[in-house]
Amino acid sequence: MLSIRMRRTGSKKRPYYRVVVTEGRTPREGSFLEVIGFYNPRMKPAVVEIDKARVEHWISKGARPSDSVRTLLARHLTKDRGVVAEPVTAAPVAPPA
Repeated sequence: MLSIRMRRTGSKKRPYYRVVVTEGRTPREGSFLEVIGFYNPRMKPAVVEIDKARVEHWISKGARPSDSVRTLLARHLTKDRGVVAEPVTAAPVAPPA
């Protein structure tokens, strides 16, 4: 069974995680099929970058996200973070006659 989970990288006491697709029985630091994003909990606010299209692709193939990844997806990817809304412009006003 395929699983979408976090793989720890980074040095001692400085965790940095890659979100990977892997076989369910491989160890945490074992082989993986694809890196689909990363998570840096040490930044304020935490940095999460995950490719939504690849997550949807792997879920359609039968991969199951771990509890931690499911929480990340729910908290950080459901909201449109970093998207700047276009400014609303008023209708042009006709010059006085």
